[in-house]
Amino acid sequence: MFAVLKTGGKQYKVQAGDVLRVEKLAANAGDKIQFNDILMVGGESVTVGAPLVAGAAVQAEVIDQIKGEKTISYVKRRRKHSSQRTRGHRQQLTLIRVTGVLASGAEQSGVAAAVNTAAARVAAHEAPAAK
Repeated sequence: MFAVLKTGGKQYKVQAGDVLRVEKLAANAGDKIQFNDILMVGGESVTVGAPLVAGAAVQAEVIDQIKGEKTISYVKRRRKHSSQRTRGHRQQLTLIRVTGVLASGAEQSGVAAAVNTAAARVAAHEAPAAK
């Protein structure tokens, strides 16, 4: 069974046992997390969401917080003044291992949702403010 999940503005096709590098999530090594933004679930029958599949989830375990490879941006302006600039960047990433794909019953799983995903941000904005 496989699923297509969305996290960090990207989409990933995953199945149990896959190891992924995703945008940084607020979780520590060894934590169990759950992705609720599932666009498609496949296997014997394919279920495509509109836009998300209701009740579907992907469960994963955080392996480590890592940095991506360094990218260097070099800008040189020719002609006048010989202006140039070099900048480097290393993206913060989370290394995860997919432990299972749930086609339904994600609400009863008891695993915390991955923080910094679209569903977590929407839920945070919809929560009533304490006065």
